[in-house]
Amino acid sequence: MPGTVGRVPTPAGPVPGESVSDATTVVDRHPWAGTALGPPEDWDVTVRAAVEIVLASPAPMALHLGDDLLLLYNDAYAELIGDKHPQALGRPAAEGFAEVWRIPGVGDVVEHTYHTGKPFLDRAVPLPLRRDVGDLDQAVYIRACSAIRDSRGRIAGVLSVVAETNPATRQLQGLSDLAAALSGTLTLDDVARVALRYALTSFDADRVSLAVDEGGGGGWRMVRRVRGELVDEADERLPPLWRRGAADWSAPAVVSARSGRAIFVEDGQPLREIAADRHDQKVRALASVPLRASVVRGGLTVGYRTAHTWSAPERALLAASAELIGQATERARRFETQHGTAQLLQRSMLPENLPVLPRLRVAARYDPGVDGNAAGGDFYDAFVLPTGHLGVVLGDVAGHDVQAAARMGQVRAALRALALNDPRPDQVLAGLDRLVGSLGAEAGTYELFVTVVFGVIDVDREQLTLASAGHPAALLRRCPPSGPPSAEYLDVAPGAPLGVGCRPRTRTVAFTPGDTLLLFSDGVVERRRQSLSHGLARLAESVANAHSGDPRALCATATAAVPGATEDDVAVLAVEYALRPSRSARMEVPAEPTAPSRVRHWMTDQLNRWGVAESVIGAAVLCTSELTTNALLHAGTAARVEIDLSPERLLVSVADSGSRGTVTRAHTDTLSSRGRGLGLIEELSDAWGTDPTVRGSTVWFEILLPRE
Repeated sequence: MPGTVGRVPTPAGPVPGESVSDATTVVDRHPWAGTALGPPEDWDVTVRAAVEIVLASPAPMALHLGDDLLLLYNDAYAELIGDKHPQALGRPAAEGFAEVWRIPGVGDVVEHTYHTGKPFLDRAVPLPLRRDVGDLDQAVYIRACSAIRDSRGRIAGVLSVVAETNPATRQLQGLSDLAAALSGTLTLDDVARVALRYALTSFDADRVSLAVDEGGGGGWRMVRRVRGELVDEADERLPPLWRRGAADWSAPAVVSARSGRAIFVEDGQPLREIAADRHDQKVRALASVPLRASVVRGGLTVGYRTAHTWSAPERALLAASAELIGQATERARRFETQHGTAQLLQRSMLPENLPVLPRLRVAARYDPGVDGNAAGGDFYDAFVLPTGHLGVVLGDVAGHDVQAAARMGQVRAALRALALNDPRPDQVLAGLDRLVGSLGAEAGTYELFVTVVFGVIDVDREQLTLASAGHPAALLRRCPPSGPPSAEYLDVAPGAPLGVGCRPRTRTVAFTPGDTLLLFSDGVVERRRQSLSHGLARLAESVANAHSGDPRALCATATAAVPGATEDDVAVLAVEYALRPSRSARMEVPAEPTAPSRVRHWMTDQLNRWGVAESVIGAAVLCTSELTTNALLHAGTAARVEIDLSPERLLVSVADSGSRGTVTRAHTDTLSSRGRGLGLIEELSDAWGTDPTVRGSTVWFEILLPRE
């Protein structure tokens, strides 16, 4: 590069408090002598002047020097390029921005200015400069490129001046993304996740929150996110942590929701009266806007830890965002009301409790299909027969409406009545066939389609007898004393569905200690654009490779075995013939701050009495304490902790009873964070999952015991 005199001033040493990542410092210390530009003392005086102007400017500026367009930039530009600094400095621009340099409108503009000397100005160009924009579109910038000439008039480089347009203008581009994301939400929890993620990213805020009324004068609930808070995939499986308050709660989001007016604080302590922890206490600037919904009242807040002036575009963006979130909140509230009614009807026709037997462990799981508003016809049941044997059943009544659910209830009740009278599976299904035929004739329809599989387990004879009426084959997981577990579909004649002259036949197979029976509906294995054989193969493979034959774990494994969404309901029933009887205990946990501590002491004493290894006790107690805390935080009602110990594994479940109560606690900080709890469970347990219920959910984990 041509040039004769001049040098970039170099300080004698680091200035106290300076950061070696500052662009000016990096420029001073860069080994320019090893580049095509040569040492700074040989640079042209005009180029040196340009360097000094760039480094002193508060606006984002960069120099592309020499034929290689070596990068030299100031602190403002370093902030724009994020984690590319300081590696990009002193390197050819085509290398520093290799992934985007060849995109039309990026590198070609600089090269064209360097070769022709023609200036360039673009008032609205999306540049992929920042690395922390998140899921939103790239930011929009005003960019100007002009040639830098040396003292002889030759082009020595290109000066790029880049200025981000009004931040609110960039943020408005994210509204379409917000609308698209909200359109896919069903529940209020879904809306909260999307809204908080958008507000935190779009406004580059330190704290955001969403508050909604409980309806019927029952108070308010609020959920928040703070900058730097880790929310991973496991954390998203559980409901957000809602904080609850009375009808006269003084939280800014609630005040805005009640009054319908926005609140803007530029500098102060807006959350002093309702601060739950240090994150709230540090907020100095806060904007609170009502959701603008016609039925549901709510508010959205965006806060910063430093003073902040709320510009008119920002206020307009907040209002537009709140309106979209308000519309989604109303849709979610309607869905939850309809969903709750439909699922309550569905669940009311399923057994509240499954049998607890010395050698047989039973678990079931039911998940509604894509349209959670409708009640489905899938059902399961397990009950002890007069002979002492265990009857198990899983069926599917075609349809997703109240009528299908009602017919399901009739079929399930009739099946149990028939089995209590004569438990032979073929006779039970033959009687059901006559009932379904009668129901169809009564309704004047021949489209009453019902499939069902019914089995009887005889523990004394170690036998399983099954009969099927058009239902998918049952899956049997065998765990021999030596060798790996295996899974096979039982060859039971499926017969015709009920109501069309079903003539079922029975099949008796060995059911020995260590075996687990799995009954399932077709929603487990059927997927669009996938063959049924593929789904059946995936299910068998997943069950065979499961950590253990525990029925609760196998139900979770089965529902997740085939990837892809299903539009059908999913029902699974599993029965394990335990090698030895298990020991179990339960504790009712009150909704108060001391509950996790009480659970820890109770569980430690119980497992010590059972002679469990200390390493297992420590992991189990820690995980249970975290899950108990989570249940109290997100449900706010009493919980139930159950432990079940077998020779092979320890199973722990924590069930809450809803999401509408109020947890009485004095200090939020005394309760641990959910993200940490789920991380511990992932690390310390061999399997874990969640089982949804009509009111609340159950979270469980399993720890395999070391072999003696």
